[in-house]
Amino acid sequence: MIEAVGITKYFENFKALNNLNCKIPDSCIYGLVGSNGAGKSTFLRLISGVYKPDEGTILMDGQPVYENPDVKKNILYVTDDLYFLPQSNMKRMADFYHAIYENFSYEKFNELTETFKLDPGKNFNTFSKGMRRQAATILALAAKPRYLFFDETFDGLDPVMRNLVKRCIYSDVLDRKTTTIITSHSLRELEDVCDQLAMLHKGGIVFESDIQDLKTSLFKVQIAFGDPFDQNKFPDIEMVNYSQKGSVANIIVRGDRDAIKAKLRLMNPLVLDILPLTLEEVFIYEMEALGYAFKDMID
Repeated sequence: MIEAVGITKYFENFKALNNLNCKIPDSCIYGLVGSNGAGKSTFLRLISGVYKPDEGTILMDGQPVYENPDVKKNILYVTDDLYFLPQSNMKRMADFYHAIYENFSYEKFNELTETFKLDPGKNFNTFSKGMRRQAATILALAAKPRYLFFDETFDGLDPVMRNLVKRCIYSDVLDRKTTTIITSHSLRELEDVCDQLAMLHKGGIVFESDIQDLKTSLFKVQIAFGDPFDQNKFPDIEMVNYSQKGSVANIIVRGDRDAIKAKLRLMNPLVLDILPLTLEEVFIYEMEALGYAFKDMID
């Protein structure tokens, strides 16, 4: 388990993280979403042991990370700003990773280079941005660390490659019980791969939830009656948002979907539709309930 308690990090007069707290369980894919400058990269560098927190503690399986080689040997961090050895290719980088990570698998490396259709003997100078991102992902997965952190994993990838990277990361977690953190400024990229999602804003996590709970706890109700009505007609229903045009109301509801649907049917509505929400819509309403403007946080 990764545990961050009261983490604060300063850069000159700028506070990148402010009293951040979170617990990331083992064997999961943890998605961290937030705008540019929200502190995502700083957080990954802190839990990787690159930075030392100015305040607070970071523990990985109960041990501190910073300047702890026994812990850091189990961590691999793929940065947003990728770096490869000068004039190198994937084969040379594989040898470099093998010298650092004792579990590095050339078999996995060869398997993934074939899957991604990359030539491991070609110089990185001939690779596009997306190909370099794929290469970094291949090397990371072949190293077989226990903790794997990706910063803006899908940046520069086309839709086909994004889906392939997602499948490879997901398979790695299933097969090896890896704990993986993925950052992005796009919820759409994280929706179908993460077990948990957190929103980082102004240096702190303002919202965190299991993704299945997020997608099932809120839903939209469209309902209409023959007689005039307003939101006072639904006193026993937890409404997150209510809007009405004419005789049709749109209600964002929190609770047990089947129980609420049964309750609404007893009111004999002319129209009753229960509709799912996208993950982005769920975050919008959850953030609004907490007093945040969600769109301002991810643009």
